[in-house]
Amino acid sequence: MLPNILAAGLAIGAVYALIGVAYNVMFTASRVMSFTAGQLGMLGGVLGALFIRRLGIPAIIGFPLALTGCALVGVVTEIVAVRPVLGSLEKHLYVLSTLAFALMIQQFTAIEWSTEPQPFPRLFGIGNGGVTDEKFWLPVIACAAAIGGLEFLYRRTLIGHAFLAIAEDNFAARALGLPERNLRMLGFALAGAIGGLAGFSSGELLLAFFANGALLNFYGFVPVALGGLGNNRGAIIGGLALGLFQQAANFIVGGVFASVAVFAVFIVVLLAAPQGLFGAPAARRV
Repeated sequence: MLPNILAAGLAIGAVYALIGVAYNVMFTASRVMSFTAGQLGMLGGVLGALFIRRLGIPAIIGFPLALTGCALVGVVTEIVAVRPVLGSLEKHLYVLSTLAFALMIQQFTAIEWSTEPQPFPRLFGIGNGGVTDEKFWLPVIACAAAIGGLEFLYRRTLIGHAFLAIAEDNFAARALGLPERNLRMLGFALAGAIGGLAGFSSGELLLAFFANGALLNFYGFVPVALGGLGNNRGAIIGGLALGLFQQAANFIVGGVFASVAVFAVFIVVLLAAPQGLFGAPAARRV
């Protein structure tokens, strides 16, 4: 039983971690918490099933198509739900605008796709449902690839350095001539691709289901809060820990009580460390 808990916990934890990283990438690019990250994950699974299973496109082509579709939705999020409120005095309006856009994505998907969970195609046909099944290790590999790619982007490329400059001080970055708007759009496209990767890699585990968006929105935000806003490594550790804890709680108490246990631990951690376990405490100049 322990191997099953570990396999399922690491798999679902990797999905939560990827959604948390998508949150962080959008926040790094705009200083905005966009509550569409879970919907991007949901779309990764739905578009993957649409292209590969329903339209019969080979997986090697359907995979980049699904990520491209999610990246485009990320760009539309920036244009429709984020950019109009950045110039407003009430900057926290992005909470309402991004939540509204997330609901629009969810309802449109339910109407055009299905309101019932749809099977996701087997990609490699490896494993027979045990701990070595591909549905358990695909999300973990996707998570490792995403965090490795982001580390390379931020540390080794000029675009990555520009992202970090915008995140550190967007006013100074604009003064230096960095194209803030283009970088913000690129950041949301990158976040869309990462969210799509989470949904695509977990399609066999979570199925292609429109309601996955709301679930991933919440459980993907928990690693961000636990790990510290903007801290991708913290989001990875928080996501994996959350997945393992959730699966253990499902086995020990089961049902609704497992969710109650997750909420309880989440609240206790935030009371003890409001900035997150790996976040720096906020400093205020006086």
